[in-house]
Amino acid sequence: MKQRLLSLDVFRGITVAMMILVNNPGDWGHIYWPLEHAEWNGCTPTDLVFPFFLFIVGVSVSFAFQGKEPDTKTILKIIERSLKLFGLGLFLSLFPKFDISVVRIMGVLQRISIVFLCCSLLFIFTKRNVQYWILIGILILYYILMTFVPVPDAGAANLNAETNLGAYFDRLILGIPHLYKAAKVWDPEGLLSTLPAIGNGIWGMLAGQYMQRKDQEASVKLLNLFLVGCTGMLIGWAWDSAGFPINKALWTSSYVCWTAGMATCFWAGFYWLIDIKGYQQWTKPFVVYGVNAITVFFLSGLIPRILRMIKVHTADGEEVNLQVYLYKSWIVPLFQSPYNASLAGAIILVSLWCGILWIMYNKKIIVKV
Repeated sequence: MKQRLLSLDVFRGITVAMMILVNNPGDWGHIYWPLEHAEWNGCTPTDLVFPFFLFIVGVSVSFAFQGKEPDTKTILKIIERSLKLFGLGLFLSLFPKFDISVVRIMGVLQRISIVFLCCSLLFIFTKRNVQYWILIGILILYYILMTFVPVPDAGAANLNAETNLGAYFDRLILGIPHLYKAAKVWDPEGLLSTLPAIGNGIWGMLAGQYMQRKDQEASVKLLNLFLVGCTGMLIGWAWDSAGFPINKALWTSSYVCWTAGMATCFWAGFYWLIDIKGYQQWTKPFVVYGVNAITVFFLSGLIPRILRMIKVHTADGEEVNLQVYLYKSWIVPLFQSPYNASLAGAIILVSLWCGILWIMYNKKIIVKV
């Protein structure tokens, strides 16, 4: 069995814990700005979470499939895992009504599954230099598609929410009933924008392969990764300034460079601190998240849906769902600020999951998807 890289588990764990924190505020109407997505262009700390996870997917692929041959067994294993991830995401979209006519087809887990599939197949079928040029090609191609190709029924190419080329493809191929309900006529995890998201995975895959090189000292590799990360961020900033803005909803090429560059720096830092210097005493809360990342993400999305199905009556006779009841009864009275109460609700949930995952880890329960 291949040894797990502790810094990667910690980085993955921090990222998933952040996913749960930002996805589960006590009150969606009262959220501190770092825990919100940018309204359109720009990048908040919350906008780093998903691309960081896709970067980690790429790094994990480079370790998991190192030395693997493109045989039937390996390919079937990759396809099976991708289908499981996509199926879990689709289940969350269907639950609890299971109405196929209006189910959202794409989503976070669905995008993760596609990125995993593409990166894994690229890794076992191509060499590193080919993967490098595919990454560059994806970023340039997406830039050309989004900024030069006219949009049917909308006119010239544009980067507006409802009339960009990606939104058009989502409506054309998926259909409006199968898009993100809050956006109505486009999907932030849509089809076309998944193409550059694969770029985050490839970037992580390239970083992972470089980290495994035996012909360089760890200090040299870390320095080079920091330089690559900073260069990526600089390219992202420059591309943003040149008119292709950093934008998570569109998953622009500048956003890929900015977030993947930053993720490279973060992982290099964790690798130096944890795996090289050996500062590991603080890591276990994040390790327990990291080794069961998909499990906790799936359950943290499912359980709130179940709680919202259960109706209870408050002391004044109002009927609310159990999730709202628990929050308003147990957390809100402890805080004067609704923002602090909302943040506390999210932190409590992250802490509860940490306790559950800690027990699972101690019992060596690692759920593999």
